[in-house]
Amino acid sequence: MKVILYDLDSQFDEMVKSRCDLALAADGKYAPCQGCFGCWTKHPAECFMKDRLQQVCRLIGKADELVIVTKNLYGGYSTAVKNVLDRSIGTSTPFSTYRGRQMHHTLRYGKHDLWKVVVYGDISDAEKDTFRYMAERNAVNDGYQRSEVVFLENLNRLEEQL
Repeated sequence: MKVILYDLDSQFDEMVKSRCDLALAADGKYAPCQGCFGCWTKHPAECFMKDRLQQVCRLIGKADELVIVTKNLYGGYSTAVKNVLDRSIGTSTPFSTYRGRQMHHTLRYGKHDLWKVVVYGDISDAEKDTFRYMAERNAVNDGYQRSEVVFLENLNRLEEQL
């Protein structure tokens, strides 16, 4: 299953939805993570907050391919995208294991294929390096086999990157 998480205006909704199995709009119409870890322990992969992201752990956890479309924010995800990723911590468990000779949380949904980040907006070379490193580490931590980062100065070429 291909999931696209994006922070674009609603004018891009139809294009994004036509390119994936599930589109998650990071539009800010949900509560930020409270850090209670209930999605890890009390109600595995389900947030206690009753909003659009209550099941986001399960939705992202079942993705073979996760494509994140985000505006650059100092070499990191936009706040709206980061809020959704924070709410998806339940894709793993609180238990630890070794992956690639490093300690990581045990995956609740198994391994995945591609963690792809499409970054738009002004971005310096240093911010590009930060994004590449962050995407690679996020992919390893969430059980993705590979990561890819694409930088777009504007959104004219977005559709071909999805």
